[in-house]
Amino acid sequence: MKKKTIFSGMRPTGKLHLGHLVGALHNWAELQKEYKCIFGIVDWHALMGEYENSGSIKEDILDMAIDWLSCGIDPKESIIFVQSDVPEHLELQMFFSCFTPLGWLERNPTYKEQLREIKTRDLHTYGFLGYPVLQAADILLYKAQAVPIGEDQLPHIELTREISRRFNRLYKTDIFADCKAILTKTPRLLGLDGRKMSKSYNNTINLSDPKEVVEKKVSTMFTDPKRLRLNDPGHPDVCNVFSYYSVFASNKKDEVCTWCTKAEKGCTDCKKILSQEILKTLAPIQEKRAVFLKDKNKVLDILEQGAKDARVLAQKTMAEVKEKVFGK
Repeated sequence: MKKKTIFSGMRPTGKLHLGHLVGALHNWAELQKEYKCIFGIVDWHALMGEYENSGSIKEDILDMAIDWLSCGIDPKESIIFVQSDVPEHLELQMFFSCFTPLGWLERNPTYKEQLREIKTRDLHTYGFLGYPVLQAADILLYKAQAVPIGEDQLPHIELTREISRRFNRLYKTDIFADCKAILTKTPRLLGLDGRKMSKSYNNTINLSDPKEVVEKKVSTMFTDPKRLRLNDPGHPDVCNVFSYYSVFASNKKDEVCTWCTKAEKGCTDCKKILSQEILKTLAPIQEKRAVFLKDKNKVLDILEQGAKDARVLAQKTMAEVKEKVFGK
């Protein structure tokens, strides 16, 4: 049976962190077994938000590719490429932008949240408003049947469906089918301060962080606000540190819950133990990173071949699109 196609991507806007690992990369690695996976380093999306400080994007692309490979994304099983190396992404976005109503974009909850939360850059731009149209083009260019995402991205998938249906209706075709969301199994991992883990908030533990940095960062994590003294019983259900045990040391979860609620260990000891569990998770990833860092040309070759493979699929789709829009 022919494998169904999945598309997903990440913006190269800095170091990848634990949120990326448990929210996407672990899932991607598993999906390779069942699906034909196409993974894009979406640098056009990065430029939409970082156009004033775009100098690091090239370096971030290579660093992201190394992280992906180190986390088990296999170029023998998946297509791994850089978005701007496949010009058909922007070409299909142009077609879609001609008929996508502004109202569809302005109601996007992520767009409104970013405008509200991010004050360090000017996002009141034509490009940023229209980024969901490019997302739709990213997905539909490869006729992906599914997209692995977190729950907060569901509005984007619905918008992609609306765009594909409108194209089909306008041009009396069935080129594009609805894609479904594959939700990640791991709930969102919060940052060190209890907010969303994000580079913008400076609250991340990065996949490339050395041992001493991981230990220092974990030591600063917010814990149970109701536990003021060592002999106060803790409340694991409201403690961000305890939520990390569920992800990185689930076998210790019951033990941690017991010592916390009975005040047998303090928060400092709890965080020290957690940092060692996180380091166990990062160790094999960082070993592979070291290998790829010594042979960056190999990584660049993988991206180049991935772009060639992606373009074969992209050009086929665009030929169909142009025939429907402009006629034979």
